[in-house]
Formats: sequence, structure tokens, C-alpha cells
Amino acid sequence: MKGYIQVYTGNGKGKTTAAFGLALRAAGAGMKVFISQFVKGMEYSELESIKRFDDLITLKQFGRGCFIYEKPEEEDIKLAAAGLKETKEIIISGKYDLVILDEANIAVYYNLFSAQDLLNVMDKKPEQVELVITGRYADPKVIERADLVTEMKEIKHYYSNGVTARRGIEK
Repeated sequence: MKGYIQVYTGNGKGKTTAAFGLALRAAGAGMKVFISQFVKGMEYSELESIKRFDDLITLKQFGRGCFIYEKPEEEDIKLAAAGLKETKEIIISGKYDLVILDEANIAVYYNLFSAQDLLNVMDKKPEQVELVITGRYADPKVIERADLVTEMKEIKHYYSNGVTARRGIEK
């Protein structure tokens, strides 16, 4: 089966959720999945879910225990660069049917690695591997190179009314 490159971007909720839904669908079909999470190093409920599928889904985080809101630290850059290198090797290996680069667009936005670095990884994708890249602020060159691009657009969000992230729903 031919694999394609999908990008989930935009300021709305649901990019990672959509990618994880695809991972579950792929696992249900017996496909092997690798998920690289950039910028993230925190515990989320989805990590517990993924553990139930550890025979088919592998997840690795390449971030510290906090999200970057301002200028990244040197450790953020090192973790992301090492993660992109490892993920590139995993993609090239062809051992996984689906590879998800969660928050790779944010990593580019915060200059943890360049859009060209990400494009180079995209170019190494074997024909049968499905590649999904998530995160706000997708670079126009990444969008151009992708086969499918979905933009999540926020219309209304309860965060603006003071609702914090809820376990099992947002975290």
C-alpha cells in the first residue's frame, strides 16, 4: 500500500487527537506505528492508552517536562534535534507502517530544527510509509510537500471562559 504525507495544523483543538486516532485505527489493522512527540515531555492520558498497544505502537517523547511558550532553551534544541535524527532513521528503516511527528510544526516554529530539516526527513520516507506531521504554524513548504493537509480552526473554545485542561479530555 502506498503511504502519503498528512499534515494536521491550525489553531484549533484536535491535531494530536486526530493523529492518535489514526494510530489506533492503524493498530487495529495490525499496522506498526511509531509516534515521536516533539516539545512534549509531560504525562498525558493518551500515553496510558498507548501502553495498552505496546506490541504495535511505540511512542517516544523528545521534550522536557514543560511546554515552550517563549524562547527555547539549549536543552530543548538538543532534544528536538536528537529526536528528529532518530525519527528519520526510524522512517528510513521501513519497520513502521505509520510514523507520526507530533508537534513537529511547533518545533520548526520555535527554531528547534529548521523547516528544511523537516523537509529532508519527509523526502526520506519510503513509498509504503504513511507520515503524519502535527502542530500549529505549519511551514508553507511543509504544506506544499504534503499530500493531505487539514487545518483545525478554532471557532469557540471553553478555555476562554476559564476552563482548564481536563484529565481524559485535553490531557
